[in-house]
Amino acid sequence: MARTVTVLVVDDQDAFRSTARLVIEFTDGFDVAGEAGDGEEAVRRFSELEPDLVLMDIMMPGMDGIEATRRILAGRPGARVIVLSTYDAQEYQSRALDAGAIAFVSKADFGPGSLVQAWAAAESEG
Repeated sequence: MARTVTVLVVDDQDAFRSTARLVIEFTDGFDVAGEAGDGEEAVRRFSELEPDLVLMDIMMPGMDGIEATRRILAGRPGARVIVLSTYDAQEYQSRALDAGAIAFVSKADFGPGSLVQAWAAAESEG
């Protein structure tokens, strides 16, 4: 049996965190490790939980998802972060990937398929 991928869900909107939790719980091989409501909490919870994957909202009050991604990767270079946004602008995608995210996914496109696809791509890259 393959191991379960643990996921930290980071978003300042309770409704999206709940939706993401449902998507993850209903996706075979994935499980929610925890949640965070902002970038600072994300960095702290990442250190506590050591999840395999972080789903990171890009726009949050205080520390945004780009800075939180940078800080997580500075502490653990092999960490895997997927940045999510309601904004589908190329600028956000470029900033997320430059910060070290493995993928940028529009919230409108987020679902089991995009989660599995981004994880599989990261695994194949090593």
